[in-house]
Amino acid sequence: MLGGEAASSGGAETRRGSGRESSTMSGLRVYSTSVTGSREIKSQQSEVTRVLDGKNIKYELVDISQDNALREEMRARSGNPKAIPPQIFNGDHYCGDYELFVEAVEQKALQEFLKLA
Repeated sequence: MLGGEAASSGGAETRRGSGRESSTMSGLRVYSTSVTGSREIKSQQSEVTRVLDGKNIKYELVDISQDNALREEMRARSGNPKAIPPQIFNGDHYCGDYELFVEAVEQKALQEFLKLA
């Protein structure tokens, strides 16, 4: 990981950049999978974590491959029974999937997308 730290426990990994952090960011969760045959999913997950790390935004990385209940939680919370990683949440709020994340980055609206502003 670029300039960040990671700590792992039971399917969830907390990551944070090496710079400033805000307690309002502690609820950010990125659902991902460490087991996939899809290069597209791997690439999308890497892009999300790279951007968040680059902006020193603290988040929890939740690996759904460790527990089917986590996958079902991700799908239920997103409102999409076929949702695939990465999916992004802030507390109880669903922020969106990879496409919406990229759109927010391109429009320089990431803070609003992540419900941090």
